[in-house]
Amino acid sequence: MTTFMPMSARQIVERIAQRTTTVEAVVRACLERIAEREPTVGAWTWLNVDDALAEARRLDAAGVRGALAGVPLGVKDLIDTVQYPTAYGSSIYAGHRPAWDAACVARARAAGALVLGKTVTTEFATYCPGKTANPHDPRATPGGSSSGSAAAVADGMVPLAYGTQTAASVIRPAAYCGVVGFKPSFGRICRAGVKPLSESLDTIGVFARDVADAALFAGVLSGRAGRIPAAAGLPRIVLCRTPAAERAEPAALATLEAAAARLAQKGATVVEHDLPGVFEGLYAAQTEIMAVEAAEALSHEVACHATQLSTPLRQLIASAESVTPDRYVADQQLAQRCRAQFDTFLGDADVLMTLSALGEAPEGLAATGDPLCGRLWTLLGVPCLHLPFGVGPRGLPLGVQLVARHGEDERLLAAGEAVFGALCAR
Repeated sequence: MTTFMPMSARQIVERIAQRTTTVEAVVRACLERIAEREPTVGAWTWLNVDDALAEARRLDAAGVRGALAGVPLGVKDLIDTVQYPTAYGSSIYAGHRPAWDAACVARARAAGALVLGKTVTTEFATYCPGKTANPHDPRATPGGSSSGSAAAVADGMVPLAYGTQTAASVIRPAAYCGVVGFKPSFGRICRAGVKPLSESLDTIGVFARDVADAALFAGVLSGRAGRIPAAAGLPRIVLCRTPAAERAEPAALATLEAAAARLAQKGATVVEHDLPGVFEGLYAAQTEIMAVEAAEALSHEVACHATQLSTPLRQLIASAESVTPDRYVADQQLAQRCRAQFDTFLGDADVLMTLSALGEAPEGLAATGDPLCGRLWTLLGVPCLHLPFGVGPRGLPLGVQLVARHGEDERLLAAGEAVFGALCAR
């Protein structure tokens, strides 16, 4: 398991402002780490050392300023960049050069950040994995679809990276790789310039090594303040296993219980509740909505490049044929009803705490793990935060997921900062 501890994004910004380091020095440190570890981890699909150093020198010469001044970023290869090709994880788009940056990339550049390169994604952010291995054990999956981003941050290659989530593609890789993963409320970060998969579900998220860095990055991308509001102690928490617990590994459940016990011991209010029974239908609803909307979003690829699509992706698209228009509408109506019920369910609690994944990262690189623990929350459009906490029997990371009401992203991040501090305290 890696113990390399590079600077945080906040430290980089501070030291750039104080002129105790340079963007070039920061980028060189990242590139050295990548040169050492990339043959094992395989997090990057496009990286140009000369271009990265030239951009770093340009920022130094310009006296870069901003909330992300001098911070190198990994950009998931689902997100358009002018500087580097964007292939969306598919041979169909090999060498594709977008005409402009995605809105979320443009915002980061305007805040002084530097795009170091493109990180590996699964095919169109679905199921067929890329080359990336788990940095803690290269025999295990890093998760998907934001595999390269999660692995690069976990391994100290970059302090921050972009992800996207349609089912569990930020939270699950964060859990498997042992980093902080934040999926904001649906619609909070503009998706212009991101290859669509599911119009109702796709959400841009971020990876970082601590909650404060995740908040800073997400704040820049959403155009909101990137600092976590001060929390008045530990949050009020609803502990909820959800129906996913029936398929979880004992170590994952034990980690959730241990986190709740530690937080209660430190003074947090922790109450346990089960979700209303109607919520169980959201798992199937998310799967059906995703299939229907993926078939629509990839209509061109199906019509013109079907032979270049993987078998799992063709199966996903084919499954949409069994979802009638009435069924699709019913699925969306169920989600709408449950969104309103979720607000009531939380009551006076600040956040819900639950599983991030069913267990440690599975062995093998042919699949990316089960997205079950994210499907429900993604369909509800609520903000989610993974916090690494503990390891499983194979020595791989585990953790917990915090969930808040839609639009309460700052409350979630404040709660997450307090919880993370309490869980990490010796």
